[in-house]
Amino acid sequence: MPPPRVESIKRKPISFTGRRGAAESRTSRRNQHERLEALSPTLNVAARKRPAPVSRGRPSPDETLALILARLDDSKAADTTTIDLKGKSTLADHMVIASGGSNRHVAAISERLIEALDDAGISGIRAEGVPHCDWVVIDAGDVIVHVFRPEVRAFYNLEKMWARARPIAD
Repeated sequence: MPPPRVESIKRKPISFTGRRGAAESRTSRRNQHERLEALSPTLNVAARKRPAPVSRGRPSPDETLALILARLDDSKAADTTTIDLKGKSTLADHMVIASGGSNRHVAAISERLIEALDDAGISGIRAEGVPHCDWVVIDAGDVIVHVFRPEVRAFYNLEKMWARARPIAD
């Protein structure tokens, strides 16, 4: 007896890319706005004016520091310390040191912080130590962020190293 015949059903391929990115969302909103403007005479709807574009300049060091501290607080980072490097070093204006409870927590904190900095328009963000996540250093230009596991933070003790003011060599 021959096997029963199975008809194939054509389905749309499933996309696993997740939700749309920010650029795609902006583009689709822009297209919707343009369609509304084009249809406004026929729909008798007053066309909305777009607001003036916001400056896309780099945030100041203090704004960057406030953003970083807010994101670290949202990510439940422990023992967050801020060290003012103005006049001590030419590397940056501020250094932030925080702890995560485990490697996974350190990875999540650093990943969310990098996303927030990128969304704020800060370019050239560099991160080191992400594969192991014992100690992740994020260079945001004017602010350097260290995210440690507690044992590694106690071993290196960066707060003690940067506690004293050191004169800058001319």
